[in-house]
Amino acid sequence: MATLDSELLEGLLVDRAWLKGRGIENTTVDYYLRSGKLEAVIHGLYRKPGPPLKWQNVVYSLTLLGYDVHVGHITALTYHGYDHYLKLGISQSIRLFSPQKLPRWVERIGVKPGFSIMKIRPFPDIEVGMTEVPFGTWDWPIRYSLPERAFIELASTIETREEILQANLMMEGAANLRPSLLQVLLESSTSIKAKRLFLWLARTAGHAWYRHIDLSKIDLGVGKRQIVPGGKLDTEFLITVPKEVHDGQQESIF
Repeated sequence: MATLDSELLEGLLVDRAWLKGRGIENTTVDYYLRSGKLEAVIHGLYRKPGPPLKWQNVVYSLTLLGYDVHVGHITALTYHGYDHYLKLGISQSIRLFSPQKLPRWVERIGVKPGFSIMKIRPFPDIEVGMTEVPFGTWDWPIRYSLPERAFIELASTIETREEILQANLMMEGAANLRPSLLQVLLESSTSIKAKRLFLWLARTAGHAWYRHIDLSKIDLGVGKRQIVPGGKLDTEFLITVPKEVHDGQQESIF
């Protein structure tokens, strides 16, 4: 007979469907709730009482519940060590990507620093450019974007001058990106904006790996794109960018 102790590890979040799939019926769930062996984190979502939840508990629990989800964008870049180029001193919400619609409770669960479910996804459903990072006592695997993918994810959402300046500072520290992986990712990406802006940032940074990217194999679309209003048009990638970066005169924004 299935029991709570044999099926549910501390730190995991599950719903009634998951518990029922392991032989724990609703009446038994209700008993565990009354007895304090199980607690409701949010309506319909349960855990064993224990230490405060970490955001990684939530992400791994989503995979346990059958969701295809990974940590990307600025969160992945922070994990890979690029956060010191930002110097923002503020807590960034955890950026999650999924080809599925994630449950509403993800953004309401109250686990700090909170979650942002990314609506713009610059890649089709490909697994390229990701890695698994073990978390917790049981080394639960959390999927993260590698820096190459995370930079393109970041470029897909940039809308302001300040965001471009911050991305430019991070790109200056990205001397070790792998052009072979970037080539695959750029050829696979469906976001014209992300590809053009990433390549512009890469060219501006002047790293050696940029010269190994074959632009002729990347679909960059046609026509001009305005990234920031009042910017200067880059004649190669046909995007408007902050004049001070385009002309090589960026000053500190901090």
